[in-house]
Amino acid sequence: MDDFPKKLRDKLSERAANNALRELTISQIPIDFSSNDYLGFAKDQTIFEGASRLLKERKYTLNGATGSRLLSGNNMLYENLESAIAKFHDCLAAVVFNSGYDANLGLLGSVPQRGDIILYDDLIHASIRDGLGMSNAKAYKFKHNDLADVYRLVKSNRSSATNGEVYIITESVFSMDGDSPDLTAFVDFCKKQNCRLIVDEAHAVGVLGNTGEGSLQELGLHQQVFARIVTFGKAMGSHGAAVLGGERLKQYLVNFARSFIYTTGMPPHSLATILLSYQELSHTTSLAVLKENITYFREQVALRGLKFIDSNSAIQCCVISGNDRVKDIAGQLQEKGFDVKPILSPTVKEGEERLRFCLHAYNTKTEIAEVLRLLTIFI
Repeated sequence: MDDFPKKLRDKLSERAANNALRELTISQIPIDFSSNDYLGFAKDQTIFEGASRLLKERKYTLNGATGSRLLSGNNMLYENLESAIAKFHDCLAAVVFNSGYDANLGLLGSVPQRGDIILYDDLIHASIRDGLGMSNAKAYKFKHNDLADVYRLVKSNRSSATNGEVYIITESVFSMDGDSPDLTAFVDFCKKQNCRLIVDEAHAVGVLGNTGEGSLQELGLHQQVFARIVTFGKAMGSHGAAVLGGERLKQYLVNFARSFIYTTGMPPHSLATILLSYQELSHTTSLAVLKENITYFREQVALRGLKFIDSNSAIQCCVISGNDRVKDIAGQLQEKGFDVKPILSPTVKEGEERLRFCLHAYNTKTEIAEVLRLLTIFI
């Protein structure tokens, strides 16, 4: 007898009826255009062997952290890693979280206070929205990358936060569109309007900047934001995240961020892997190859007259409305050996379903040209 709650069964049935039911799969499609492993660090043997060697040299033999960082889970690897991250990203302090999701929950669930106002981009990541849901501050969304709408919201809501802060939250590269806001304009706006800017750089780290530092450092704006979130599960090929900012912000998060306080720390091997990934990032040639592939992909898109969302990042999206149609075209590409994933509603808005191409340093120009040739045919 199936005693699963009826309301939950109905939700699953509705999702299936909309051809949007999510399932776990193990990809065996040979040509990767779907993972976030932009530089190939997740499979890099130098990083793998270096992390193991580092643990042996420092005599770390634990498989796990043994507890939260505030109890028994902190160690010198954490201290070394956070110092290295702060140096690489040219900030005063970094605090490592177990994931990007945890970092956004911790930062946004604890920092904005009752009486504060939060303005966030309409296409902001789900982890940020969930963090905002834990906050006591009032939150309002603004139109995607639209500073005029931000100004309207600041003007109409600031009177209700006479003694409060105004936090503005955006991403340097949006995960489902691959596009970017005008960060220079956002920084200037926040200066003039006395707002605090928070930028999630998850999809910019390891992709943008001279050595993959991210968008804000590439533009020389990193000292002018309240906080940055960088993650290690994408171009860095590992897992975890860090919030970058001042020493007081770090102290505050250690004391009040629930997703930091009430969880077991990361195992030593994960910390060593992140540390080795940063060392590799400082001199890798893969970043230059990735940038060449992004340029080549965009040239091929223009040459074939395909309609993609404008993006200079490793995320390139072709909007194909309807779950059924986008899944069908993705399936045809997968049958030809190209692992391209459809992004369905409700992950994106209905009518804005798309094929999401993630580019990598290890994709060849032949593969790029061929997958776009096939896409042109299938569309």
